[in-house]
Amino acid sequence: MSRKKLQKGQLLIAEPSVLGDHYFARTVILLSEYNENGAVGFILNKPLEYSIGELITDLDSNQTVFNGGPVEQDNLYFIHTVPDKIKNSIEISNGIFWGGDFEEIKLLLRGNEISKNEIRFFLGYSGWTKNQLDEEIENNSWIVENNLDNNTILSNTSIDFWKKKINAQGGDYILFSNAPEDPILN
Repeated sequence: MSRKKLQKGQLLIAEPSVLGDHYFARTVILLSEYNENGAVGFILNKPLEYSIGELITDLDSNQTVFNGGPVEQDNLYFIHTVPDKIKNSIEISNGIFWGGDFEEIKLLLRGNEISKNEIRFFLGYSGWTKNQLDEEIENNSWIVENNLDNNTILSNTSIDFWKKKINAQGGDYILFSNAPEDPILN
């Protein structure tokens, strides 16, 4: 099997063999940065029980906050699809952006000028040191997939996103997609 060259904007889909890892089992991660020093990504399918309004008390917003990964869990991050509304954004890939002016975001949220399908908030991020992600891929921890859902990636809030992506791999992956998360429950 040929390996895809890693680049930001791709999706990392946890192999079904990643069991017992609280953070990464059954995750889909948007790779937001990949370079010679390492990689950064955000888990797309692990919603938390918090809203942005509960974390930022001067906001009245019930938008869900997601678990971005185990690194810097006390920091808030965001990706979005509206760089024309949020200055200083960094493009991840076609139409998906990372960061920007948070004061502008607060104004947009207060004025209901940005929807949950245009922005996603994360506590923490997923990070890898130099060559670490490449080694994990070599060890079959991740399936690398080009993100063909740029326009809808933020509207997919389902925790079943992993199941959908694994199912799409076909073959034996279909069996794994229907297995319980805890094999003991099988």
